[in-house]
Amino acid sequence: MGRPEDKRDTERVQILGELRGEVTVFQPMAIKEISRGGAQVETGFRLQVDSLHEFRLTLGDRSVVVKGRVAHCTITDVEQELVLYRSGIEFIEPSERVAAVIHEFLEAIQTGRRAP
Repeated sequence: MGRPEDKRDTERVQILGELRGEVTVFQPMAIKEISRGGAQVETGFRLQVDSLHEFRLTLGDRSVVVKGRVAHCTITDVEQELVLYRSGIEFIEPSERVAAVIHEFLEAIQTGRRAP
C-alpha cells in the first residue's frame, strides 16, 4: 500500500534547482489616516515602494480587504529594538462594496466630529 502523502488528486513534480515564490501573511498595522483613495499606515516592518498588497481594514464594526499599492515608506521612529515605518497606500480599484464601507466609515467619523 502507498504512503498517505501519495493520495493526491494531482501528481507533484519535483523542482530541480530553484523556483521562488512569495506568501501573503497578514501582519498587524496601525491606520493613521484614511481617505476614499488610500491610507497612511504604521508598521514594524518596511513595505517595498510600488509593491501591491491586500490590506484588511477593520472600520468600526465592519472589516474589508482592499488591494493597495505602496506609494512611499519612511522610518518614523527608532527605539532600542523597534523600528516603525509609515507608508502611504493607494487603494487599487476597490470593489463597490469596499468603497461603500470606507465611505460610510469616513462619513460616520466626520459626522461625529461635527456634532456639538
